Amino acid sequence: MDVTTRKARTQKPRRRPSSGRRSDTALLIIDVINDLDFPGGEKVLPWALRMVERLGPFAERMRRTGVPVIYVNDNFGYWRSNFGDIYAHCTRPKSRGRNVARALKPQPDDYFILKPKHSAFFATSLVPLLEHLGTKKLILAGLATNLCIFFSAHDAHMHEYKLTVLSDCCAAESDHDHDLALSQLQRFLHVRVCRSDEVHLSARRRRAAAKRPRSTRHGARRKNARSAS
Repeated sequence: MDVTTRKARTQKPRRRPSSGRRSDTALLIIDVINDLDFPGGEKVLPWALRMVERLGPFAERMRRTGVPVIYVNDNFGYWRSNFGDIYAHCTRPKSRGRNVARALKPQPDDYFILKPKHSAFFATSLVPLLEHLGTKKLILAGLATNLCIFFSAHDAHMHEYKLTVLSDCCAAESDHDHDLALSQLQRFLHVRVCRSDEVHLSARRRRAAAKRPRSTRHGARRKNARSAS
């Protein structure tokens, strides 16, 4: 018996990464891994930095209670890219959005989908992922309120998901753009718009989070749900 065969027989099989715990609710974080290198990006930046202060702790609260956190992000036209490439691009020293992207970096058990256009749903694998997770209710956060959040909310409504948009976890170029988009979503799609501290999870979820060992709250592998396009 050669060394290679002996090693193959004695080596423990690798643990397969988890396919994800089912959940009726998911948090969609849209376009926060962003270089903000576009006309008006300099106006979005101060609002995005304020958004980080609320969205970071809220996302962590969702992770602790077993709610899947799904990042859906622009591919910036880099069709051969993956998450690592996009993150490196947006956190390079000269990137305007560097501090936002670094503060909201996905955790190992989060999902990450690349999108080619404004909507998180258009030409992506988001719907199959949500079906796999058994998700019916979505919480939306990210950039920009009047663009990618707005388009994604419309598509989610078409897919008949129950929607909540976090007013303090989204940002746009101005208060006017932000508020107008949220009012349109409320008026025409009947979206629930609220602050992150107004989201209350069920008692069952809170009990499950309290029982979950701290060491298992974050897995060892990132579930990379790449775009189907």
